[in-house]
Amino acid sequence: QVHLVESGGGLVQPGGSLRLSCAASGTISWFGAMGWYRQAPGKQREMVARVNSGNYINYGESVKGRATASRDTAMNTVSLEMNNLKSEDTAVYYCHYWSPSGVDYWGQGTQVTVSS
Repeated sequence: QVHLVESGGGLVQPGGSLRLSCAASGTISWFGAMGWYRQAPGKQREMVARVNSGNYINYGESVKGRATASRDTAMNTVSLEMNNLKSEDTAVYYCHYWSPSGVDYWGQGTQVTVSS
C-alpha cells in the first residue's frame, strides 16, 4: 500500500512562487519514479515534473525554466518549486508514484490558484 499526501497549495499572485511537497508512505521502491502532474478544468492531465530512479528529471514544456523538482529518496518525498507563476498554472496538482511493478499511485491533489 502506498499513500501520497500533497501540501503547499493555495492562492498565489501572478509572478509569485510556490513550493509543493509530497510525502509518501508505505512500500516505496528506490527504483520507482515520483513526480508531479496537474489538471486544469477542461484540460487533460499533464506532466509537470518526473524524477526517475537515476535522479534524472523531466519537465513539462509549459514549466521548463520555471520549475524545479527534487526527490529525497531516503525520506520518500518529492517537492516542486515554481517561479514566475502564470494564470495558466492554475490547476489541481497531483503527486504521483510509479512502482517498478507497473502500478501507479496518486495523491488526492492540492489546488493551486494563480490570481490577483
